Amino acid sequence: MITNYAKSPLQLERKNPYLCTSHTDMQTRKIIHIDMDAFYASIELRDHPEWRGRPIAVGHQGPRGVVATASYEARRYGVHSAMPSTRAARLCPGLLFVPSRMDVYKDVSRQIQAIFHDYTDLVEPLSLDEAFLDVSHLPSATLLAREIKQRIFEQTALTASAGISINKMLAKIASDYRKPDGLFVIPPKAIDAFIAALPIEKFFGIGKVTALKMHELGIQNGADLRLWDEPELVKHFGKAGHNYYEYARGIDTREVTPDRKRKSLGAETTFAEDIGDKQQLANELHAVCMDVWRRMDKHNFRGKTVTLKLKYNDFKQITRSKTLPCIIDEPEQLQQISRELLDGAETGTRKIRLLGVSVGNVPETADAMQLQIDFGDM
Repeated sequence: MITNYAKSPLQLERKNPYLCTSHTDMQTRKIIHIDMDAFYASIELRDHPEWRGRPIAVGHQGPRGVVATASYEARRYGVHSAMPSTRAARLCPGLLFVPSRMDVYKDVSRQIQAIFHDYTDLVEPLSLDEAFLDVSHLPSATLLAREIKQRIFEQTALTASAGISINKMLAKIASDYRKPDGLFVIPPKAIDAFIAALPIEKFFGIGKVTALKMHELGIQNGADLRLWDEPELVKHFGKAGHNYYEYARGIDTREVTPDRKRKSLGAETTFAEDIGDKQQLANELHAVCMDVWRRMDKHNFRGKTVTLKLKYNDFKQITRSKTLPCIIDEPEQLQQISRELLDGAETGTRKIRLLGVSVGNVPETADAMQLQIDFGDM
């Protein structure tokens, strides 16, 4: 493992990015998205070479357990994050469950973040295992991404995937394009054609529910989405329609913003048909809570307040919250509190079209890399 890495020409050319005038021209920005490959699982396989080649899942085993992440060997069987451990075990016979070691994952994450900061101060962590870098002040984002990937491997024995383009949305899509250990560039001249052919499920911010709704409207890819005008997209998808209109044209004006604090984290689902049955709602709530817990674990996020969000079939929306004296540190706590809030709402008498859960009220002493994020279909 290398401890004294000689400074490369890219490091030596490092400038203060806040003084770079190119940030005002969106077409000249150079944004890199770095995403570690199966981060928790890869660390466990690195530290336990006797497990290599075996399918592993980081998380708790048992009837209430949830998979935090899975190795690529396990993913071939359909195992993925937020999946109940019981289902994962059925899908993948011989699956090895490994308890998480957050302290170790944080230490490795700090090593990786230090590498990023050798090149730019504009680093926006999204979680322990991914970040955006604005390197508009350097001559080649592609060469830099290769160098960062190499340094990560030499210092941590882990692989990362990198996406490069002119904005955050495109860079994030690109980093997922050739996983694992991939590098993919979307240059300005290729953006229109790339987006036109991109399946709608691959767009930033479009989850399963939104993708299904778009399919019903005849929107299968970026070319289809580009045919819709902005007011119509807003009519069907609310304020997110503004984003979809711009994303279809490769537009994302968000800056890479270091050190933003996440105030809350949540997930929600809109049902294909309104639900009035209490048990069915409880089952849906359980699934949403598992999704929230997966995100909390991924982002090393903890809070003391749980908020339940319900939208009825008449589009009236309510929220119910409960605050604990200490942080919520187990998925069972989150599920129990959310169920109590659901039982206290008007369920069984009115049909529900949307259900969401969020966690907030972060203690000031919380030791986490945090980024503010809204409720959304992610």
